[in-house]
Order: sequence, then structure tokens, then C-alpha cells
Amino acid sequence: MKNVTPPQYQIPANLGSLAVPAVVVALALWFALTCFTSVPTDSNGVLTRFGKFVEIVKPGLRFKLPLGIDNIDLVPVERQLTLDFGFTTPSATNQNQAPDDPEAERNIVTGDLNMALVEWIVQYRIEDPKQFKFHVFEPEGTLRDASEAVMREVVGDRTIDEVLTVGRAEIETETLTRLQALVLRYGLGLTVMQVQLQKVHPPKGVQASFGEVNQAQQEKQQAIFLANGEYNKVVPRAKGEALRKVSAAEGYAAKRVNEAQGDAGRFNATLTEYLKSPEVTRQRLYLETMQEVLPQLSRKIVLDDKAGQIFPLLQLDQKTK
Repeated sequence: MKNVTPPQYQIPANLGSLAVPAVVVALALWFALTCFTSVPTDSNGVLTRFGKFVEIVKPGLRFKLPLGIDNIDLVPVERQLTLDFGFTTPSATNQNQAPDDPEAERNIVTGDLNMALVEWIVQYRIEDPKQFKFHVFEPEGTLRDASEAVMREVVGDRTIDEVLTVGRAEIETETLTRLQALVLRYGLGLTVMQVQLQKVHPPKGVQASFGEVNQAQQEKQQAIFLANGEYNKVVPRAKGEALRKVSAAEGYAAKRVNEAQGDAGRFNATLTEYLKSPEVTRQRLYLETMQEVLPQLSRKIVLDDKAGQIFPLLQLDQKTK
């Protein structure tokens, strides 16, 4: 068996001269990449030097010292962030949005010692990036703990019926007010925008009974609304009819009073004339009365007080054809 000598390779003589420029280019590229950073339009950058705060960096391409001397932490000040309580959102973009134990968060004891399953969200924005990064350790975790504490306190002041029905808006408003005061007191650098209840249920074992109670309350309210509608339709009509009759009665009364006053005035005037000349007035009254009565008679007979028999007169009441 013959011995085979392996081939010999020679290192190029100019390899050292090529390695130096390559290293320089790599260092320059690395230096350029570590000296510049981009701040998105929806964020501000918190610039720190050796861990100490320097300034707030606005959006755009920004310079910083390399080798870990400067560091820029991005803070999304223009975004509205959300925390979920009692449930999880699969498409959540905020890493702090989902709770660690949704089941424990949603179980809340009410003021009448009942259990309610409450799910809600808290919407907030980062107002002060410096305070947000340096004043409190884990400000969003502190916000979550404060939100849960305030919600339990507010729900614990109300009965189960208020929590499930008419008290939802009041719970949201009061929780928001108390939470805003706590965030300002703790100096979290946040602004709470809204607290919104999502689903509020009784415990699973009694949900069917509560559903029947709610249905009965809704039917009661519907019956009340129908009764109020019928009342609003009938009562104004009756009041209008009553006013019409009262007005008619008042008009009739005024008419009768005026007629009576006119008759009395006419009688007094006649009496005055009668007292002045009784015979003339008596004769005038007789003639006026006959003038009113005779035209209403269908058959007229004129007699002399000395006549012995009745003679027919012309048929004055018959119309000639």
C-alpha cells in the first residue's frame, strides 16, 4: 500500500492586508447601528446615560452613544392602552393587558354578601414618560392592583340587584373617579380614560333563578309602561272633556244671568212707565201682547162684545193660489 501525501495549501500573502479593512468596516457598521435608533410616531423615548435619566426623546431618528452608554426606552404615549379584568382578549397587543388569574379577579362579594362575577376593562394612557419609568416600580402592575381594589370596594357597597341591573353606570363612574385619584396620588405617570363593565353575572349555580327574576322585573316594567301610556292617553282626554263641559256650563250660566238681568231691567223700565201713566201703558202692553200672539194662531175670529152670534169672516189665513 502506497503512502499518499496530502496536498499542501499556502496562505495568501495579502490576507493580513485584507483583514484589517474588513474589521474596520465591520466596526464602523456596528458603530453606526448602535449610535442611531428610531423612535416611532406614537411613542416617546426615555434617554438614559449609565442608567440615569437625561431627557425625553421625540419621534424620529435619534443619536445615542454606543457601547451601552446611552439607552433609549420607547414609551407609547400616543396609544390608548387597556387592562382586562376577569377575562382575556386573545388579540391583545399590550403585554400587561391579560390578567394572571381571571377567575380570581371576577369573583367579587357584594354588600349583601352575595357573589357576583364581574368583568371589566380599564383604558388608560401614559401621560408622563419620566414618571412612568422612574417613579414607581411596575406602574402598570400597580394600576392593575389599584383597579381591582377600587372595583371590589365599589361593588362591595352595593347589593347584588344593583350590581346586576340599575347600578352599572354608577359603578363605572365611581370607580373611575376613585381610580383617577389613586393614580394621581401614587404618581404613576398615567391617565385613566375609562372604566367599563363588560359582563356581570351571578354565580353559575343561581344564574337560572336570577334570569327568571330579571325577566319578571322586565315584565313588570313593561306593564308599568303600558299602564302609563294608557293613563297618558285617557286622562288628558277626560280632562279636556271636563273642561269643555265646565266651559259650556259657565257659558250657559252667563247667558241665563244676562237674560234674567235683561228681563229685570225691562220690567223695571215698564214699571216706571206704568207708574207715570197706567192706562196708556196698560193699553200698550195689551196691544204688544196681541201683536205677538195673534200671528201664531191658525184660525182667527173677531167678535164684538155685543154680538149675538158668530159670523164667518174671510179666510184670511188661506193662501190664494
